[in-house]
Amino acid sequence: MNTVPLAPRIRAGRPTREQAEQRHEELLDCALKMFLDKGYELATIEAIAMAMGMTKRTVYARYPEKSALFKAAVQRAIELYTVPMAALRAAVTDDLETTLTNIARIRIDNVMSPVGLRLQRILSAESYRFPEIFNQAYEQGAKPSIDFLADVLRQHNAAGTTDVADPERAALAFVSLVVSGPTRVVVSGNVIDQAELEERIRFSVRLFLNGVRRR
Repeated sequence: MNTVPLAPRIRAGRPTREQAEQRHEELLDCALKMFLDKGYELATIEAIAMAMGMTKRTVYARYPEKSALFKAAVQRAIELYTVPMAALRAAVTDDLETTLTNIARIRIDNVMSPVGLRLQRILSAESYRFPEIFNQAYEQGAKPSIDFLADVLRQHNAAGTTDVADPERAALAFVSLVVSGPTRVVVSGNVIDQAELEERIRFSVRLFLNGVRRR
């Protein structure tokens, strides 16, 4: 009696480096969501592992303490939140008002993105417990944009269109005036109509320009 040979059994094998890294990123995203939903105290590595379909041992092998997993999840959010320098450079035009408006839109859109909102909310909820995450978010997420804006103001100082004695402080003032107000509203769970948001940006940019233009 002839028999049909069975097909060779395919072994799953070890995941590739890319697959392993993707799985790790998914773990960090899941952990951040769990920390947001339940708070740091109530979130557990066991629950995060279960949500990911992982064993506790797998997670503990990489993050032996919950605080280490929390900090890694926040760091990933900061990296995703940071505005690429190429996007800031692309926002620059010969007209300072247009440049400032473009940069304001980029920063506000960034905070209003899903990862931006998650990051701002976790900072509000847990930075008292982990003050270093606030400093990380500023140094990596906000400061590069502020430094870039200060350089833009220096260039306009040199061209004679502005008179800014302290470009760094002026850049910080710009972010506080133009960006922080609308983003606080959105982070708190409220909605700003797009037309209203655009009017706020334009009004605040013009107000800032009135203070820095050379007279």
